[in-house]
Amino acid sequence: MSGALQGQVAWVTGAGSGIGLAAARALAAAGAKVVLSGRRPDPLEAAAAQIRAAGGATDIAVLDVTDADAVADTAAQLLQRHGERLDVLVNCAGTNTPERFWRDQSAQGWRQVVATNMDSIFYTTRAVLPAMRARRSGWVINVSSWAGVHHPKLTGPAYNGSKHAVVAMTETINMEDGVHGIRACSLCPAEVATPILDTRPTPPTADERARMLQPDDVGHTVRFLAELPAGVCINQIVISPTWNRMYINDL
Repeated sequence: MSGALQGQVAWVTGAGSGIGLAAARALAAAGAKVVLSGRRPDPLEAAAAQIRAAGGATDIAVLDVTDADAVADTAAQLLQRHGERLDVLVNCAGTNTPERFWRDQSAQGWRQVVATNMDSIFYTTRAVLPAMRARRSGWVINVSSWAGVHHPKLTGPAYNGSKHAVVAMTETINMEDGVHGIRACSLCPAEVATPILDTRPTPPTADERARMLQPDDVGHTVRFLAELPAGVCINQIVISPTWNRMYINDL
């Protein structure tokens, strides 16, 4: 498959479903070789089959992104396999817990959310930045959230705190490594109809999900960023559905 990203290598975490899968499909459609990471091999194999059926190039790296040593080892293997080249890192792994309010937030739930939403981004980014600096080029696209810009009650302290941290952490990449040709964007979508919605205390209805952003909407945004000229950095994107429940229902 040819496209603007022909010859580039992209690594997408959380790629087995939702935003990660949509981002992987979009980057592959633009010509990138896409490495899919996630904890479960079966969804990754299914995702890879979709991409290959559409003419895209892909590979799989099964990985728990909350394991710092495993992330470092996987990144080293990918860089060796692809000639020390990793052009685009898209951090999509994310989670929340049904125990999401102060009255019932457990320490275990807190650690799980922070480890997945924030720590994993530190691990993957730290692992790829040296190679990006050596090539003087690279994109780090971190999926934060509407809850990383605003303060919705619905999503809870662990999720809100971790997603705000992602926005701040992302901008430090631009501060330090823009001079090395590296760009970073915190992508902050409002509600997206993905499986994470099922972890809410009251999951949205089918009609409500139909009015939300869809995974491909965010995937197309990832592709838009990846295809920008090398001299252009969009530091943050906030994207929402036109019919935005965060406004309408004050969520």
